[in-house]
Amino acid sequence: MNAVISEKDGAVTGESLRSGNTSSKILIIIPAYNEEHSISRVIDDVKTHCPSAHILVINDGSKDRTKEVAEANGASVITLPTNLGIGGAMQTGYRYAYRYGYDVAVQVDGDGQHKAEQLHLILSPVLSGKADLAIGSRFIEQTGFQSSATRRIGIKILSTIVSAMTRKKVLDVTSGFRAANKRAISVFQSDYATDYPEVDSIVLVNRSGLRTSEVAVTMEARTGGTSSINAMRSVYYMIKVTLALFIRSLKQTKPVEVQS
Repeated sequence: MNAVISEKDGAVTGESLRSGNTSSKILIIIPAYNEEHSISRVIDDVKTHCPSAHILVINDGSKDRTKEVAEANGASVITLPTNLGIGGAMQTGYRYAYRYGYDVAVQVDGDGQHKAEQLHLILSPVLSGKADLAIGSRFIEQTGFQSSATRRIGIKILSTIVSAMTRKKVLDVTSGFRAANKRAISVFQSDYATDYPEVDSIVLVNRSGLRTSEVAVTMEARTGGTSSINAMRSVYYMIKVTLALFIRSLKQTKPVEVQS
């Protein structure tokens, strides 16, 4: 269903995606863990607003019927034998995108928080060549679901650290609603943090000489599944991610190799 619009013109709109008018090969990666109650709505939402995209669900060791429900709704499914967490699930998706030559890989979480009607907002900077990684941010306009007060404090701290490291202000460093082009896919398929990779990947992209763009979106509260971060793990999360960021800053980064 690839068609006629030249994204270099910047003409990426919700209507162009809904009509299938894109010349780019787009992969929607949906990491899912025990999300049988929300996954069908997420898949249907993507089909409605970006019908030309290929939908790949990474069934991250779910113990419910996530795999069966996703397949019944027409998605391709890769089932991991055990739960690897969001990092392992997403790197699986990026390796799939790299192997099969997708132009863009988009992360849409399986819990219903991300709105497919806003896919064009994160795709536009990438398809127009203005960014290698585009991040959907809850905090630019501060509308929609904003997460808990405790998490917002943690995100603010991590945002300050990441912004200092990259010398570029990034507000929603934990957002999983993001689009990556071939250059970013090439980086992520070979190097992606196992735990809580969203924050680390922003620093990785910066150190790889790639460009990040943050665009305003609204999100919903999750409609299914279970969050991987609870109150008991918040302090552990902050310490671990902060240490990982400083370790990342000390690593040498290999030049990006892009498939032709």
